[in-house]
Amino acid sequence: MSLTGIFPIDKWNFRSQSIFLNLPDEEYELLCANQQEQVFEQGEIIFREGGIPSGIYFIKYGKIKKYKADKDGREQIIYVANTGEIIGYHAILGDDRYPDSAAALEDCLLKFVPKEDFLAALQQSPILTQRLLKALSHEFAVLSNTISVFAQRSVKERLAIALIVLREKYKDDSAPGEEVTINISRTDLANIVGTAKENVVRFLKEFKEQQLIHTAGRKIHIIDIKKLIEISNYVS
Repeated sequence: MSLTGIFPIDKWNFRSQSIFLNLPDEEYELLCANQQEQVFEQGEIIFREGGIPSGIYFIKYGKIKKYKADKDGREQIIYVANTGEIIGYHAILGDDRYPDSAAALEDCLLKFVPKEDFLAALQQSPILTQRLLKALSHEFAVLSNTISVFAQRSVKERLAIALIVLREKYKDDSAPGEEVTINISRTDLANIVGTAKENVVRFLKEFKEQQLIHTAGRKIHIIDIKKLIEISNYVS
């Protein structure tokens, strides 16, 4: 089921998928000259907050959590990046250290483009520069929306929103007409919602009793997306 007209999913997703799309051959070849494929297993760290960036990552398949951790190691997941998206480029553009950490939510295959090649392509390509500026602008709007909405919502409402957004991210993994499966740990889900794991487990049980979802281990299937949107109390 499409969310068009019933939930503004565009306000919750970045737009980095189109940054490298149909670039002129010479510019694309610069990006590909020294790229390397890297496999990351579920839970493996890709980069850490405060680290010095050496390149950018294109997600060939898989999902990556971007998060910040406090001094006790507690995580707040600020975004889930999907297949086709690019991560790690903000720090390079700002000539700074990584502002957050990234880890694999599932087994992932990434393409790594060295910093020097990325900057060389950027200097040569006005198209790439324009796309990056648009992507950065939209990402700021997405993060601002997330902070604003989550600050005004109850845990139950935030969980409903998180499930709606995650459903769209996992939709690409399903065949047409097949039920969408969200495959995520309760801990990671709690770190997206910004609450204790126990609260997430309690509300998932409530949603299950109301036949809005059904679960199998860590997998979550959405049965009634419209009801979840109602519970989210989200007005576009």
